[in-house]
Amino acid sequence: MKKIVARHGQNPLLSPKDLKPSQPEMVIECLLNPGAFTYGGKIGIVLRVAERTKQKEGTVSVPIYDEMGRLKIMEFSLDDPKLDNSDARVITYDGEQYLTTISHLRVLFSTDGVNFEETTEYPPIFGQGTYESYGIEDCRVSQIKDTYYLTYTMVSSNGVGVGLKTTLDWKKFKSHGMIFSPHNKDCAIFEETVNGKYYAFHRPSSPELGGNYMWIAESMDGMHWGNHKCIARTRPDRFDSARLGAGAAPIKTEKGWLAIYHGADHQHRYCLGALLLDLEDPSKVLSRSEVPIMEPEEAYEKVGFFGEVIFTNGHVIDGDDIHVYYGASDEHVALATLSISEILKTLDHS
Repeated sequence: MKKIVARHGQNPLLSPKDLKPSQPEMVIECLLNPGAFTYGGKIGIVLRVAERTKQKEGTVSVPIYDEMGRLKIMEFSLDDPKLDNSDARVITYDGEQYLTTISHLRVLFSTDGVNFEETTEYPPIFGQGTYESYGIEDCRVSQIKDTYYLTYTMVSSNGVGVGLKTTLDWKKFKSHGMIFSPHNKDCAIFEETVNGKYYAFHRPSSPELGGNYMWIAESMDGMHWGNHKCIARTRPDRFDSARLGAGAAPIKTEKGWLAIYHGADHQHRYCLGALLLDLEDPSKVLSRSEVPIMEPEEAYEKVGFFGEVIFTNGHVIDGDDIHVYYGASDEHVALATLSISEILKTLDHS
């Protein structure tokens, strides 16, 4: 039997030390969760880069983007009674919350899928406008004909929503605004239409009633979405007991649409599972992983900025192989190859 998962021997492929900060006053804290695609005979990734400001004694500073996408640093005195900085990830000042890090996206290319290079030909993508003032995160890439659809998380004091950009050449981008309003994330658009309709996964959150479940939506134009249906919920005492969300666009197989997803338990341990969806009606779930198809095992997956995490939103298909690019411990980027046929065999018994 072919092994389902084979981690690459050069893992982790990328770490914070491998890239330069966007500005002198910034420090790269983490590299996270790249989207993946092919273009011009190369493999590309859209990498989330999380940065923090260099701190000064007696103060705490946080970065935000202004309306023009320019970085603005806000600085607060540690002895200010209006400041609450008890959380390393979020501070509160005078009732307003700010993230201690801010994320942007970078496009890197590779000829072998392992060694990635950043060049000035493909500039970084920064948050811009009111709804991206706290940054942009976790981009998923879907190619439909010659157009690449980039769905990503928009973060601001107004909440977390899903933004959409399109490009033909990875140099010029058209912004289409927010396509799923807060609180929503983990959006991946199918790479072909089904019976004339576009489909997309998304993950709204409902903490008071419901939960962090995986949903699917339909569209006639790929921009405006409706007919939302919940397709997968959390399961008690499983690897996906607390939350789950889509990885990259699903893979079309003879048995159905194969979707790789992330699931987390109440200890915030993130693993990967799989769903098999009906080819003609992707809202119909045929089978689902009973146990993870991949879970944190290596040191770079278990220890880091936030350990015990494997999170993917990007892969490249090569025959039976899925080359999965994933964030490890919320700090590094790694690569694993999974077998489509072997994943399907596990789902046959679900």
